Amino acid sequence: MGVLERVRELGIAQGGDGHEDVRQRRRELRDRLKRGLVERLGLSEVAALVGDGASELVREELAVACRAVLNEDGFSELDADERDGLVRQVIDEVVGLGPLQPLLDDPTISEVMVNGCASVYYERDGRILPARTTFDSPEQVMLVMDRILAPLGRRLDDASPIVNARLSNGYRVNAVIAPVAMDGPAVTIRKFSGQIRTLESLVGLGSLPTWFSRLLSWAVRLRQDIAVAGGTGSGKTTLLNALSAEIPQDERIVTIEDSAELHFEEGLHVVRLEARDASIEGTGAVTIRMLVTNALRMRPDRIVVGEVRGEECIDMLQAMNTGHDGSLTTLHAGTPVEAVPRLVLMARFGMDLPASLIEEQVATALDLIVMSRRMPDGTRVVSSMSEVCCSAEGGVELGEVVSFDAGAREWRLVREPAFLGRSVRDGLLDEGEVEA
Repeated sequence: MGVLERVRELGIAQGGDGHEDVRQRRRELRDRLKRGLVERLGLSEVAALVGDGASELVREELAVACRAVLNEDGFSELDADERDGLVRQVIDEVVGLGPLQPLLDDPTISEVMVNGCASVYYERDGRILPARTTFDSPEQVMLVMDRILAPLGRRLDDASPIVNARLSNGYRVNAVIAPVAMDGPAVTIRKFSGQIRTLESLVGLGSLPTWFSRLLSWAVRLRQDIAVAGGTGSGKTTLLNALSAEIPQDERIVTIEDSAELHFEEGLHVVRLEARDASIEGTGAVTIRMLVTNALRMRPDRIVVGEVRGEECIDMLQAMNTGHDGSLTTLHAGTPVEAVPRLVLMARFGMDLPASLIEEQVATALDLIVMSRRMPDGTRVVSSMSEVCCSAEGGVELGEVVSFDAGAREWRLVREPAFLGRSVRDGLLDEGEVEA
C-alpha cells in the first residue's frame, strides 16, 4: 500500500477529511520534488528548459532529473506508481498546464471545465464527469491561465475579468475571475479534434442515416441557404463543418468565425476570417458584422458564418438575398419555430425595421433550417430539416421535410423538398437517383 493510500485510510479511520489530507500530502511532495529539481539542475537550466516549451525531449530530460531526485532525497515511502504520478504532476506544472495537462492530452475528452480550484469536470462521449485532479489554490489556476494567455497577448485581471481566446492548436478558452466569478476562477476549454469533417463521418457515428446525409449533400451542392440550429453542445459547428465539406472545390469560400473552428481539406479555395476583441487600450476590435460586410467585397461564392448571435444577422440575410446563394450559418435555437423569431430579433439589432419586413427577409433569404440535437445519453443527432417559405401574408412558413422519433431513434422523410423537384426538372440531378 502506498503512502497516499495510507494517509487516506488514516484520515477515514480518525473521522477526518482524508481527501484533504491526501491533497496536502501531495502538495508537500510536489513542492519537495520541485525544490530538489531546481537544486539539481540549477534555476537557469530549468528556466531554459521551460523556455524551450513542452517538447517530448524536454519532458524526458526533466523526468530523468526528477527520478534522480526521488532516489536521493528520501522519497522511499512512495511506491513505483506514486513516483511516476508525482513526476508527471511536477513536469506538467513546470512545462505544461498543471492539473489540466492530462485532461487536454486525452483525445477522448472534448471539453474541460474548472469551477474554482477544488472542482474540475470534463466531457467525454457527451457526458460530463468529475475529474480526480484539482488545483491547490486559486493562485495555481491563475498561473495556468497566465501561461495560456501570455503568448496570445491577452490578460486576465481585475480590469479584464472575462477573457475569450483561441489557442494555437484551435482549442477555445473562456475564463472568468472575481468579482464576476463568485466561487473562484471558472475556466472552460473546448477542444476540437477535427476528426469529424464529413457527413460520412456523422453517418458512421449514427448521427443521421445515409439517405438523410445524401439529401443534405444535395442541398449544399444545389446552393441552398442553410441555417444549422440547436442548443449549446449539440454539435452545430461539427455539422456546419461537414456541410461545408460538400461545397464544390471550384468555389471560393469565405468563413467568418468568433474563434476559428472550421477545418477544410487542402486544396479548397478558402479564406478564413476571425473576429478580434478590443486590445487592452480598448481599441482594435473587429466584429463579426464588420467581417461579414468586408466579405461581400472579397468575391465569395459562399459565405460561411460560424454563428450569428447579434446585429450581423441582417448582413448575413442580405448577403443570402443578393447573389450569395448556398451560404451557411449556425444559431442557437431549440426548434425550427424558435429559430425564426430569434433570427428576426437579431436582425433588428442591426437595422431598426418592422418585424414583418425582417420576416420577409428571412423567408426569402433562408431555404432550410437543419436542427442538431444532443440526446440524454450524450450522443448528437441531426434531428430534422425544414423548408423556409413565404406565407400568403408575407411572413415565414415552415414545412417539415425530415422528422426524428427520439424514442425509436428513427428518421422519416415527411415529404420531398421542393428544391429536389426543381433540380430534376433543370437537369441538375438524375431522376432515378433521387427516386432511389
